[in-house]
Amino acid sequence: MGMVRTRSASASAVSRAEPCAPDAQHTDAEHTDAGFSLVEMVVTLALMGIALIPIMMASWTLVKSSGINRTATRVETVLSNAADRVNRAPESCDYSVYLQAASLAEGWGTDNVSAVYHYYVPGATAVANGSWQTGACPGGVYEDGLVQKVDITVTSPDGRLHHSVQVVKSQI
Repeated sequence: MGMVRTRSASASAVSRAEPCAPDAQHTDAEHTDAGFSLVEMVVTLALMGIALIPIMMASWTLVKSSGINRTATRVETVLSNAADRVNRAPESCDYSVYLQAASLAEGWGTDNVSAVYHYYVPGATAVANGSWQTGACPGGVYEDGLVQKVDITVTSPDGRLHHSVQVVKSQI
């Protein structure tokens, strides 16, 4: 007939390992592998410092360069706006209000932009050379047909960047 298998209580019992008590065969060196020594930590920190210093210096250089580029862009913006305003202004002997407006539009003071004026005096004949004279207008009065040169200079608020442009203005 058929055989029936039965389990005994001892067969289903799970054997559990008891913690090993230190004995004479185990040394202390086998149990001290739980952390780092002071020398290892100092070496690790030194290596990390050596690796991080160039990264930090590169980051600082990038931030500094970005600030300089931003300032240079703002100087160029003021310069372009000032030149455009002078070019569109009606002819006169003083364009300082247009220059100051360009600087104020950027949020800067009126002393960040300046101009030097010259006017052209033609030669006595068609083949004789003319010359640029200092001043915006001869005798301080604007005359029809006058050719003017306005040298516009914009300085950054920190005084480190200076950019200039020349605008020649005439009704000819």
